[in-house]
Amino acid sequence: MKNYQYDAIVIGSGPNGLAAAIYLAQRKLSVLVVEAAGEIGGGTRSAELTLPGFTHDICSAIHPLAIVSPFFQTLPLRDFGLEFIQPAASVAHPLDDGTAVLLKSSVEETAANLGLDGTSYERLVTVLARNFGVLASDILAPLGIPSNPFFMGAFGLKGMTSAKNLVDHYFTEPRARAMFAGNAAHSMIPLEDVPSAAYGLVLLLTAHAVGWGFPRGGANKIADALGAYFLSLGGKIETDFEVKNIDELPASRVVLFDITPRQIIKITAHRLPDAYRKRLEKYKYGAGVFKMDFALNEPIPWKAKQCFEAGTVHVGGTFEEIAESERAHAEGKISETPFVLVAQNSLFDTTRAPENKHTAWAYCHVPNGATADMTEQIENQIERFAPGFRDCILAKAVKSPADLEKHNANYIGGDINGGAGILSQLFTRPVAKINPYAIPSKGLYICSSSTPPGGGVHGMCGYHAAKSAFEREFS
Repeated sequence: MKNYQYDAIVIGSGPNGLAAAIYLAQRKLSVLVVEAAGEIGGGTRSAELTLPGFTHDICSAIHPLAIVSPFFQTLPLRDFGLEFIQPAASVAHPLDDGTAVLLKSSVEETAANLGLDGTSYERLVTVLARNFGVLASDILAPLGIPSNPFFMGAFGLKGMTSAKNLVDHYFTEPRARAMFAGNAAHSMIPLEDVPSAAYGLVLLLTAHAVGWGFPRGGANKIADALGAYFLSLGGKIETDFEVKNIDELPASRVVLFDITPRQIIKITAHRLPDAYRKRLEKYKYGAGVFKMDFALNEPIPWKAKQCFEAGTVHVGGTFEEIAESERAHAEGKISETPFVLVAQNSLFDTTRAPENKHTAWAYCHVPNGATADMTEQIENQIERFAPGFRDCILAKAVKSPADLEKHNANYIGGDINGGAGILSQLFTRPVAKINPYAIPSKGLYICSSSTPPGGGVHGMCGYHAAKSAFEREFS
């Protein structure tokens, strides 16, 4: 019998890799996590990117799916220093008339600022929001028989369409249409495409169910807590360990990859069946991200005072403007008026900046691998709804798609979701397979966001992959 140094090795220490490692360590297996970077976390890391004392989230900044994650909810992460902050509103969506639409925890309060569309909004979300705790376990899972068929069916009937079709069916006024567009644009696919409505609906429901919270002290607190809990279970982590060939790893019964198909091919090509490798080569990566971080001498001076209640601000105007922006990157074009996601964590977390100073985090979508500098376009869009914004800037840091990929090799061409969220890859990532996590080579599994349920800081890709590996290899 072959001697194994470890039961399992996980390549990559993002939330999915750490979730997979924790699941296996909880079952008394010996687990090693290897990470190419000098610190763990993947997309959940923070640093002083602009000036001393200003803590910026390098990748993800707002984490509703981490709060609602069925697996993370079972872990004692608060005991390891993870505390989520909840702003009064999850999202503000400013409009050119000087007002903003607020997405709040209360469905009724949210509906009240949607005018004539308020009743339709309540009809769209009330039942699903009320039962999102049970619905989340099916949404954040691979394709299969749902544990809650009624609620999953209701979600599918509403969400498995395009954002455009949904707003045309439910809403007649600009405010509700704009708010839904901002949520659906997180899909990073055109709003005329299926299933952009599903992405928007999930984010609305998380706002009502748990809120769009974020960790006190920075996104790295998620990774720190996951890593510390994993170590408490007897796990081992090695950083500065870049895997260039799978044969370089210590002997183990299973290897789980918290990386994307292109990287897996590079590391394991000699271990993959030709047919499977060719299918991985066809995997589609999505839009890239151009990101900016700002150190500010005061909060962003929004015209709409409601924006000061929200941790996230969707900057882009009307549904039609946002749809045009998201269509542009899908066509390989740069939008001069991009949809911009803004996080203003320091309004609610005083650890992020020196006294009376603030941070802002912002990004827009661009074609995968785009080299265009979007600084002016992003600043123009914020200035549009917050005149005087540029006068508040003390320093700024820019990350192009190439910079993001250099920081995190999973972000191919700046794609932060591990692959395009298109319909053909919604349930069949990275390939159409009954078990999407198992590679057809003994003991190899994929646990990254390139598997169901896809991108987002929820750890559920890692959980499902580790569960599959344990049941197939150790039971």
